Amino acid sequence: MIGRDPRPQLRGRLIECETLDRLVGTVQAGRSAVMVVRGEVGIGKTALLEFARGSASGCRIARAAGVESEMELAFGGLHQLCAPFLDHLARLPGPQRDALQTAFGLSAGHPPDRFLVGLAVLSLLAEVSEKEPLVCLIDDAQWLDRVSAQTLAFVARRLLAEPIGLVLAVRDFSLETELVGLPQLAVGRLSDIDARALLDSVTPGRLDERVRDRIVAETQGNPLALLELPRGLTPAELAGGFGRPDARPLAGQIEQSFLRRVESLPAETQQLLLCSSRRPNR
Repeated sequence: MIGRDPRPQLRGRLIECETLDRLVGTVQAGRSAVMVVRGEVGIGKTALLEFARGSASGCRIARAAGVESEMELAFGGLHQLCAPFLDHLARLPGPQRDALQTAFGLSAGHPPDRFLVGLAVLSLLAEVSEKEPLVCLIDDAQWLDRVSAQTLAFVARRLLAEPIGLVLAVRDFSLETELVGLPQLAVGRLSDIDARALLDSVTPGRLDERVRDRIVAETQGNPLALLELPRGLTPAELAGGFGRPDARPLAGQIEQSFLRRVESLPAETQQLLLCSSRRPNR
C-alpha cells in the first residue's frame, strides 16, 4: 500500500508513538525537544525508544543505558553518551574542556566542577548537532549514576535552539526530583483488547480461550509479561491443560522463564551474571 509507514507498529501505543514522532519532527526542523518516558518495569519503554530511533531519519543517534552495577561510578552514564563525540573536545571553551577531560579520566586533576561539566556536555552536544540533528536516547535512566542523571537533567533544561532531542526512559517514581519540570510521557498498561491481540501474535499453535483470559487478567496489560509467559508454558498448557488442579500459578513464571535461560548458559557465564548483579554496599 503506497504511503504505508514501514516502521513496526507498537500495539496499543498510538498516542505514545505520535508524541515521539512530534519530538523527532521538532528536532528535524532545527529545534530542541525533551521527553521523559516513564512507566513500570516491562511496560515497553525500550520499545518506544527503538520507535523513536526508527523515526529519526537524517539524525545522528546517541545512546546510553543505565546499569545498576555501575551506579557508584561517577560520570559513567555521561561517558557512554559522550564517548563517540570526544573528537570535538578541542572546540569547547578551555574550562569546560578541562572539566570534561578530568571527569572522563583523560587528564589528571582535582574533581571537576559539576557546573562546568554540565556546560561542557551541553556545548559538546550542540557542537555535534551543528552538522546534523542529534537525538539522544537514554534507557534505564533510573540506573544512571547520580552525577550523570543530574547532569543530563541540567542539560535538558538548557536546550534552546539547538537541533537536539533528549529522551530518557525511566521507571515509575524514579528520579522524580532530578527530572522535575521536564515534559513527561506516562506509559500505561495495554487494554484487554490489545493485550489479547499481542498474546495471540506471539503464541504458536492453539491457545485456549480460558488460558488466554487468565494470562490477560493476571499480567494486567504488561507487555513484557504477555511476551514472556507463553514461553514458559507447554503446548498442552496453552491448549487448555493450564486449568489442571496441579497447574503452576502464573505468579513467578516470568522469573522461572528467565531462570531457565540462565541455567542453559555455561557455568562461567552464570557466575559472571551473578557477580555483575551484586551492588556494593552504600
